[in-house]
Amino acid sequence: MKRADNRAAKSVPLAATTSTATMPEIRDGQSVALLQELHILTRDGKLNQDSRRKLKQVYHLYQFIEPLLKELQAERGEGGPGISLVDHGAGKSYLGFILYDLFFKGLQDDSHIYGIETREELVARSQELAKKFNFPGMSFLPLSVAESTESKLLPEQIDVVTALHACNTATDDAIHFALKKKAKYMVLVPCCQAEVASVLKKNKGKALAKSALTEIWRHPIHTREFGSQITNVLRCLQLEAHGYHVNVTELVGWEHSMKNELIIATYKNLPRNRPTERLQEVLETLGLEEMGSRFFTEQVARANA
Repeated sequence: MKRADNRAAKSVPLAATTSTATMPEIRDGQSVALLQELHILTRDGKLNQDSRRKLKQVYHLYQFIEPLLKELQAERGEGGPGISLVDHGAGKSYLGFILYDLFFKGLQDDSHIYGIETREELVARSQELAKKFNFPGMSFLPLSVAESTESKLLPEQIDVVTALHACNTATDDAIHFALKKKAKYMVLVPCCQAEVASVLKKNKGKALAKSALTEIWRHPIHTREFGSQITNVLRCLQLEAHGYHVNVTELVGWEHSMKNELIIATYKNLPRNRPTERLQEVLETLGLEEMGSRFFTEQVARANA
């Protein structure tokens, strides 16, 4: 793909770049002014401990996303269609802006990043920043993840879906969105998730009499932790049941974040029957049958019939 000339970025007030020689945490050619506006850098260009931790998380995530974007570029070739990416639960859009600054800014096509966020003041602020830094390929919509799935303001198909620290069912809504939009890639970092744990707790009395394995989640703290883990296990099985290859790793070291699981799914049209069966088996074994609709077990079974 062609590279833009970046003259617009140079016209931004206070716009400056730095190099790894002067500040190792910042990438070569990255906009210092943008990082200052995002309050990752102070006005005198320094990083505090919290900002350094935040930046490390976003960079580490970028390290996983960049190869996916390059693969899409290679598949489409010179002059091919642009890349579309939706960032759910965008917040202050640290991820979206850094993705745009490091990758999308240099593309001269219709590539686009959409930030989805419910808080209208954050959406308005992100819109202002995109305009100030002349990032025409960025849009921000004041919607919930669920609302965005039906919104006409988004394309019918999306290439990449990200959800960084999407709390509770927002990750599942992001998966639903990605499946409907036929996304090739999903990059998910789930956060607090209580729905499965609440069902485990509700059914604990019946389960205790059925299997000794229920000791795994008998105590409340174990119910919460096991509920969180099994939620992500079910999500991975769900994605595999839709033909995705799933890789699960950690985002950064545990000293930086306790909510640290990173799920990367790539659509490869893989066989679906086995993960579909396993998904149903896990729900039945743990007494979570009522959660079937959350993980689309009926839809998957019909599709694979």
